[in-house]
Amino acid sequence: MVFKYIASQQDGRVVESETEANDVTEVLNFLISKGLKPVSIKPVAGTKTKSLVFSGRINITDQIFLSKYLSLMLKIGTSLLQAINILIEDFQKPSLRALLIEIRSNIEKGAPFHSTFAKYPKIFSQVYINLVKAGESSGDLEQVFDNLTISLTKEKMLKDQIRSALVYPTLLLSTSILILIFLVSFALPKIAGVFLESGFDPPLFSKVVFSIGLFFGKFGMLILLAGVVGIAIAFYAYRASFTFKRLVAGLVGEIPVIKDVVKKIALQRFAATLSSLIKAGTPITDAIEITAGTVGQLELKEALLRISQEGLSKGLTIGEAFKKEPYFPRTVANLMSISEKAGHIEEVLGTLADFYTSEIDSSLKTLVAFLEPALLLFIGFVIGLIALAIIIPIYQLTTKF
Repeated sequence: MVFKYIASQQDGRVVESETEANDVTEVLNFLISKGLKPVSIKPVAGTKTKSLVFSGRINITDQIFLSKYLSLMLKIGTSLLQAINILIEDFQKPSLRALLIEIRSNIEKGAPFHSTFAKYPKIFSQVYINLVKAGESSGDLEQVFDNLTISLTKEKMLKDQIRSALVYPTLLLSTSILILIFLVSFALPKIAGVFLESGFDPPLFSKVVFSIGLFFGKFGMLILLAGVVGIAIAFYAYRASFTFKRLVAGLVGEIPVIKDVVKKIALQRFAATLSSLIKAGTPITDAIEITAGTVGQLELKEALLRISQEGLSKGLTIGEAFKKEPYFPRTVANLMSISEKAGHIEEVLGTLADFYTSEIDSSLKTLVAFLEPALLLFIGFVIGLIALAIIIPIYQLTTKF
């Protein structure tokens, strides 16, 4: 819980601040340890730091702002604690304020700065935590937060780029599914009922289509419910089962256009993450293993772990270890080997990350160009079949008269 206290220093100056504690006794012990004489201690109504932070409302945009402002304040000579206090006053978002108050409280208690971020791995990535830890150890937090601002901004731009590219295909797919559900579950059964109840014997093709329509009309809700349950089970299995996740990744990996985009996204994330970690002074084996946990692609993750645990740990050079992994394009493996000899791996990786960012843009345009006509052709084919099944018996009826 957060407590607001007013206390006097030994020279008579009054200080006012906030700290996180379980009860008033803990606050008193904290003030005594700092040589402060308590004047007033009051709990801040409705503030339980963990519940606010764990609400999951600290997104990548918040992390960018936090990193940017900390970098700016440290650049102009503000101490870390002063910077935190200023940000607490400036930030209005409850979850960010709660996080900053907890950071301040931990710093005042003598805990490492990065330890607060480490408590929330679902919000802050291992890369973020390790970079802050490295900056704290080297005394170069200003540069670390500057680099984090740049890398997080690039990450957000890439995510926004992917989302915007997939908006239209997603809308098109959703609309197509809704149209199909309406036609097959509502419109087609009524039309089929009219023909079959009139005593007219339609052609075999029309009978098959009408039977499908009547079946969906009768059991449509059950099929829809089963589909929703099936998707929910598959989603849970994907998150819980490593084998199922590998199976899905393998199936997706066999789709040529999608495979190309997924691989480029994974390689871009690998290059950007590893570049940031090496630049911050993280040992290469640790940097590769941390990167493996963030790339989001199983095949690449396993390749990176093998490079660290079976390659570098056994005395291979970085270039040799990368060349042994078929996942990496030959160009990437050669660049790692050359940059290792030249001594500027982080710069080459940064350039590689920028290269794959532009490649992702090109691949996304190709993917969208493929998906749009494919979806239109599919929905057109289904509607055409239904229309043909209706038109043929109508034509036969009109020819009899």
